[in-house]
Amino acid sequence: MATPSTAPQSPGRRKRTEMKRAAILDAAEELFVSEGFEVTSVDAIAARAEVSKRTVYDHFGDKRALFQGVLERSGDVLLTTIRAAIDEELTDDRDLREALHAFAQRVTTETFPSSVYVNFRRLNAQAPPAPRLPDGLDDEPERSLEQRFTRYADRGDLHVPDPRRAVQHFIALTMRLALDVIDEDPDLARNTGELHALIADGVDAFLRAYR
Repeated sequence: MATPSTAPQSPGRRKRTEMKRAAILDAAEELFVSEGFEVTSVDAIAARAEVSKRTVYDHFGDKRALFQGVLERSGDVLLTTIRAAIDEELTDDRDLREALHAFAQRVTTETFPSSVYVNFRRLNAQAPPAPRLPDGLDDEPERSLEQRFTRYADRGDLHVPDPRRAVQHFIALTMRLALDVIDEDPDLARNTGELHALIADGVDAFLRAYR
């Protein structure tokens, strides 16, 4: 089995290497989403990326590692997006109800419809033998939110005996519920008024339980 190359590189060659790696990941994501893990071949990925098959193996070792690399890249983008929403919406100087609603609304109306999230869901839903994210990485967004809820509890804004459970309840009452409804009726994704009301009801239910 081939192993990824780790030889030292000059700055110019490093840039070309990074561009090839990005092209391989882009091509692999497109094919894994449209064709599936089992059907997609390394030959097809190499052709789509306009690199040699050996180059694909030099960068990733095998198809499973490449699939996982695609998942991890998408996961990193989503985690960065959600952390930004946490930092910018769940601020200390903002009314708690308003902050929770703004955060959930932003994730629902901006992150969920994004191509990154849509493709991530399709990739992560593929049946074995498609790989999964490494243990711990798939719940990083929840852990980031848990830290903020713990801060709210320390300030006395929330009564949170179990921060992880509180996060799970908040997500279930707002963003996950919205996502389930959108899955059933995709047209609802364009109905911001209906989503606003759904999320507002979820935030109110959460605050009744945790204040």
